[in-house]
Amino acid sequence: MKMEGAQSIAASDAVAKRLLTIVHIAADETNPARHLKDRLAHEAWAQLFVFSPNRHDLQRICSTAVEIFPETGVTGCTTAGQIGGQGYTEDDTSVVIALPARHFATETVRIDNLEALEAQSLIDQLVQARTALADQHGDKPNGFSFLLVDGLSLREDVLAATIAPAMGAWPVFGGSSGDGTRFEETWLADGDHLRSGAALVTFVRTDCETRVFSLNHLEPTGRRMIVTKADPERRIVKEINAEPAAREYARIVNKDPDQLDEFTFSAHPVVVRLGDTHHVRAIQRVNEAGELVFFAAIDEGMVLNVAEPQEIASHLDQELSKIKAGREDVDIFACDCVLRRIEAEQTQATRDLSEIMARNRVVGFSTYGEQIGPLHVNHTMTGVMLVNPDR
Repeated sequence: MKMEGAQSIAASDAVAKRLLTIVHIAADETNPARHLKDRLAHEAWAQLFVFSPNRHDLQRICSTAVEIFPETGVTGCTTAGQIGGQGYTEDDTSVVIALPARHFATETVRIDNLEALEAQSLIDQLVQARTALADQHGDKPNGFSFLLVDGLSLREDVLAATIAPAMGAWPVFGGSSGDGTRFEETWLADGDHLRSGAALVTFVRTDCETRVFSLNHLEPTGRRMIVTKADPERRIVKEINAEPAAREYARIVNKDPDQLDEFTFSAHPVVVRLGDTHHVRAIQRVNEAGELVFFAAIDEGMVLNVAEPQEIASHLDQELSKIKAGREDVDIFACDCVLRRIEAEQTQATRDLSEIMARNRVVGFSTYGEQIGPLHVNHTMTGVMLVNPDR
């Protein structure tokens, strides 16, 4: 009990010194305005990011935030879990992340129809927004782009590649909106307006030192499989090695084909080699036809390699230490794949991961996929390290 109390005091002290301010709002909270005012009324804010477990909570919190802070950008999404000041939050607790205006300036571009992207027009709009923000905030020399995408749109890969030319030298990271483990509907918030089938690109200028990163704890094993029949538009693999996809995958990972579930997929992910690195192509589910539905782009002829996870908590601890490079004046804003959270639950590592994220001041949300540069990936944590210039 004494250790838990000491950890709680230390965690509270860390929260008090954050560059980013975090607000937790429970689903049964009848007055979210009180929480927002109590935590945020003391300062001007450049941006509020709202991450909620469902449409109802996302709508009420964003509407309240817009009313209280009419000069502040408000964006967010429904999620597959939230990451707050103490790591993974309770499933029904929304998290609001506030960027102080003294250190940040933002501009958000909304992309409404992911099914009909007009590439050149979109690129022009993004370049104009990015350069205008830079021109207006020369005192904030650093920057990054934060991308939120409808996690059920099946368009993340196309979008990330389409907008890449507009980003210039600015690094990009982001995540796909979620719906717990229901996979029924996801929503993005632009102010107090909710949309699906959309995306939000938020350009951020800051006087903080920044570093965008991507990490995963998976190592290829050499157990390979070839996609021999697929429906790329719907991210469905019909056959592997010229055999029914789900049964062949089950054979390769030595599992019962009738017992495949999200725990199997998180424990036995597959990766594809792109250049000198491997990127995860995570399996979402088995459909009624015995086909594998993926979270990311898939195509015929693709060679997949079964990967083995390293111990997730120790790996995260080591990687965050490398990213921080001995700095303690750091906050981390991150997108963490829902499959990592599922794996943590399965291996009883949830508490350890939460402690590591809390200690390293990691906040954000659990996603249906992550964006890093021009790529959409899975089973990964992407994010940005922010060094507080006041310290």
